[in-house]
Amino acid sequence: MSDWMIYAVGFTSQLIFASRIIIQWFKSEKSKKLETPTIFWKLSLIAAILFFIYGYLRKDFSIMLGQVIIYYVFIRNLQLQDQWKPTSFLFKALILGFPVFAVFYAIFWADINFGLLFSQQNEEGIATWLMVIGVIGQIIYTGRFLYQWYHSEQEHESNLPTTFWVMSLVGSAILIYYAVMREDPVLFASHAGGSIIYIRNIYIGVKAKDN
Repeated sequence: MSDWMIYAVGFTSQLIFASRIIIQWFKSEKSKKLETPTIFWKLSLIAAILFFIYGYLRKDFSIMLGQVIIYYVFIRNLQLQDQWKPTSFLFKALILGFPVFAVFYAIFWADINFGLLFSQQNEEGIATWLMVIGVIGQIIYTGRFLYQWYHSEQEHESNLPTTFWVMSLVGSAILIYYAVMREDPVLFASHAGGSIIYIRNIYIGVKAKDN
């Protein structure tokens, strides 16, 4: 597959990711507190599928790992909002069917040498130290959703606490560096733009708590 087609997949996923954040931001600005609309989680699932595919095409383990970690969290948040069952059959078939397809594809058709992911350099020439930085960034960035999941289970409702946005900002900063070193315009554009909204959401969360 040509580079422009691979980047098209990546940028499409990031446009969807960005749209969910913008929608969430607008709703939070309007209500003067952190909001978590249902569309945020639905767009997250669709974008996660595309970004996982992009990670595979780029042979980037850190990207694929990140999407695997948070996939169920998105579904669980829809359940906490009582919006999973009412969701259309086609949407649920896509969301539940993709992981099954990905596993079968990896086992029977994909040409993946997993040993190369942890060697000194993989097929794309990514040094081990850089891969480690990418994985650390993804763990923090996607770990925010594990924290959010725990927080939401404790509160018995789906929400995005202030700490979620702090973790977003820290993980994003690491991934911006990783993207520059990796020469990945998709990752750079995604995290460079999102950081502004993360800072704004932190401000909204702190101000709402003070009030």
